[in-house]
Amino acid sequence: MNILSKFSPVILALFATLFTYSVTALGASLVFFFKDVNKKILNSMLGFSAGVMIAASFWSLLSPAIEMCKGSNQSPVIPTALGFLLGGLFIYFTDISVNKIDVFREKEENNKSWKRMFLLILAITLHNIPEGLAVGVAFGALKFQSTQSVLIAAISLAVGIGIQNFPEGAAVSLPLRREGSSTFKSFMYGQASAIVEPIAGVIGAYLVTFIKAILPYALSFAAGAMIYVSAKELIPESQSEGNEGIISIVTLIGFAIMMVLDVALG
Repeated sequence: MNILSKFSPVILALFATLFTYSVTALGASLVFFFKDVNKKILNSMLGFSAGVMIAASFWSLLSPAIEMCKGSNQSPVIPTALGFLLGGLFIYFTDISVNKIDVFREKEENNKSWKRMFLLILAITLHNIPEGLAVGVAFGALKFQSTQSVLIAAISLAVGIGIQNFPEGAAVSLPLRREGSSTFKSFMYGQASAIVEPIAGVIGAYLVTFIKAILPYALSFAAGAMIYVSAKELIPESQSEGNEGIISIVTLIGFAIMMVLDVALG
């Protein structure tokens, strides 16, 4: 804590989100070694990622938000519930807006596969925004509560999001390679899907360091966004090829690992 306390929360958020971005790039780099990966393996990784994100949403975001409200002698009900719902609604309406994009409507029939790839990249890029925001807000909290428990929660969140970013990088680069893109181009698209995380992380940290009152709302907002992404994208996609029981167990394992990481270190 002594070494890290020398850095501002914004700089720490930048370092943390650069780490989460680099793990995405690492996942995308699988395209240099494999042209394709068994769909069941990718689905298991997505299920594991969903468990990690759900656990991180509570232990690293909602729980600190509740404690902050109690520490300032205010009820945590409205800030956490309202922020949580707004986070989910934000991603919901973003999804609706994206689905109205007509950029490929006039393309010929043989370009349908590229439309799917475009929408996949766009979906992953968009849901990396709340992940980066979540990490930024968690580190921004250090401005007002510079304690070891808050720092550990922020680091655990960054590690958890980094873990679940690995399959996302692969989920972009490998399908692109399978559709005929070059290895390098597939990798570049895969890693680029997470470049928004450092940007969102710095913005999130910067905002909360100046407005203490919004911190519980911001933490809860990030949690709601992450839960929405898990329920809407990760879990259904992970079970798209069947094996729901096994995938559910993998999801539980991801949750348990993230929970142990947060509770044991915090």
